[in-house]
Amino acid sequence: MADFDEYMADEYDMDDLEDEMNAEFDGRDIDASDSEVEDLEQLVLSLFFLFFCVMIDKQTLKLLVYMNLIQNKAADTSAAQARNGKDIQGIPWDRLSVTRKDYRKTRLEQYKNYENVPNSGEAAGKHCTETEKGSSFYTFRSNSRSVRSTILHFQLRNLVWATSKHDVYLLSNYSISHWSSLTGSRSEILNVKGHVAPSEKHPESLLEGFTETQVSTLAVKERLLVAGGFQGELICKHLDRPGVSFCSRTTYTENAITNAVDIYRNSSGALHFMASNNDCGVRDFDMERYQLVQLFRYLWPVNHSSLSPDGKLVAVVGDDPNGLLVDSSNGQTVGTLKGHLDYSFASAWHPNGVTFATGNQDKTCRIWDTRKTSESVAVLRGNLGAVRSIRFTSDGRYIAMAEPADFVHVYDTKAGYRKEQEIDFFGEISGISFSPDTESLFIGVWDRTYGSLLEYGRTKDYSYLDSLL
Repeated sequence: MADFDEYMADEYDMDDLEDEMNAEFDGRDIDASDSEVEDLEQLVLSLFFLFFCVMIDKQTLKLLVYMNLIQNKAADTSAAQARNGKDIQGIPWDRLSVTRKDYRKTRLEQYKNYENVPNSGEAAGKHCTETEKGSSFYTFRSNSRSVRSTILHFQLRNLVWATSKHDVYLLSNYSISHWSSLTGSRSEILNVKGHVAPSEKHPESLLEGFTETQVSTLAVKERLLVAGGFQGELICKHLDRPGVSFCSRTTYTENAITNAVDIYRNSSGALHFMASNNDCGVRDFDMERYQLVQLFRYLWPVNHSSLSPDGKLVAVVGDDPNGLLVDSSNGQTVGTLKGHLDYSFASAWHPNGVTFATGNQDKTCRIWDTRKTSESVAVLRGNLGAVRSIRFTSDGRYIAMAEPADFVHVYDTKAGYRKEQEIDFFGEISGISFSPDTESLFIGVWDRTYGSLLEYGRTKDYSYLDSLL
């Protein structure tokens, strides 16, 4: 895990294009952070409404609220607009001095991929699986700029979670929110800027709670939300209950950051989650009894861990080129994953329980088979940066991998990962998530001007109807 502050300036370098965009639209200071801009906007909006609440009647106030909603919606992009030529992010290329094609070329040439091992990206690109691009497994549905997801650590990109084809949970500064793509509405689930403490009493829960938690990672599944923080915080909230159920601090050491959380049910059906931390630990928490039940330690900071569908194995990756496949009952290594050239930050399992994937700062995603871990079965290559997030669809047909910015790649597993869809846009990626029914793919985009939530829908194959014609 790298130092956050030392790399922020390089990781988010889109100044040239953003200067033009801001001059074109709102003249905002490009150096202002998301939170500063949103705080200012919120202050202005609050003063505006405070004044008019005194001066006008309720009906007029309702009209103003409705007009403001319509204005926000106007900035969004629908599938129909995209088909008619509108940029999916609403970027007005025709009014800028650079074309999209030229700016893409510049981004590919100038984007700085963070590496802990020098030149790992270049070296890893020599032996990758050849893929055929141009597939369209998922089709663009909408881009919602009225909902913005943010990133607090440049290496951690698991901050977007879909629980249905219409319901998404994401982080926006200190607020964890629910977004409904069906109604186009957003609601706050948990705000961690102030003091957050558990409303339920459990023996191992930290009853004093936390203040101003910086959320580093997030997971939402089985009606449970777990947020991990920079100081080892863990905040657990059941979505069907008021308040916070459980708080814990994994460690008080300097390297405390919670890098990843994986929610699952064990063989007996009990709800658990696994937390990966920078103190070299993987911790298993039982959410039926609200307590830590297992702690495994390794030789390096653990950036991500994920449990196999049958609950028997755990893929563990971190600040070492080699990953581990371990026994979930005791944490003992059953296989070493050799092939990556840098540190890894992502892992995911195919629902068959045999195939799994790891993502690395060497710009590759490696596909592994538990029956033969001596070498990977496929090596998938990114365009400009580390593979920081990986997801399989619940039916196992597709795998998506996200780079730190601009590109999400979707591969057909049945085609041996050789058929690829490349989703191309501009902005840092806060997370990706397939809906449980595989119908939707959501992508969180963090950008000062064009931050948004992209939604894609699974492309339907109606070729079988040809036989009826």
